[in-house]
Amino acid sequence: MSEKPIRVVVIKGSVRPNNYTSMAVALVVDELKQDPQVHVQVIDPAEYNLPMPGTDWSAPGAKKLQVVVKNATAVILATPEYHGSFSSVMKLVIENLGFPSALQGKPVALLGVAAGAIGAIKSLEQLRSVAAHVGAIVLPTPVSVANVQSVFDTAGHITDPAVETMIRGVARNVMEYIHGNVCPRVTLERLMREGAAASAH
Repeated sequence: MSEKPIRVVVIKGSVRPNNYTSMAVALVVDELKQDPQVHVQVIDPAEYNLPMPGTDWSAPGAKKLQVVVKNATAVILATPEYHGSFSSVMKLVIENLGFPSALQGKPVALLGVAAGAIGAIKSLEQLRSVAAHVGAIVLPTPVSVANVQSVFDTAGHITDPAVETMIRGVARNVMEYIHGNVCPRVTLERLMREGAAASAH
């Protein structure tokens, strides 16, 4: 019997063209793909036509988003900091994940980018609170990127090796949690099922 694939969903909290959030996400995705067991899916909210909260919970985009997140082994939420908080795009995504939320019981890692010198600290604190409130298992050590406009060049390539290591650490943090906490449970469950089936014969 083959193991279940590890599915990591990365949700971008910005739809602005050439946004820095996407540039940081690209590094996380590249790091995740170093593990051959991992299937990565990046969610661009602009492609889902999500309804405003309270208008149409059965909208196709919302239902599709919920299915993708429910099937994930872990989720990474990546947001810019706008006006001292995480983006309205990210809040719209969370609002469309249903009640109870598709994030419930999911390991969730956080990544924030900001133009200011203190980074996305405020937005990540608030995003952590919201994600935990809907039942996510929010992983420690969220990553905040400060002065993001000076970290990437115009082509989207990172120019600071230390910051690159920090951003890629989001992926490593997720995989360490999965391999240390999720995969052992899946394997134990599989072994117990196989053992029960063998004893029945």
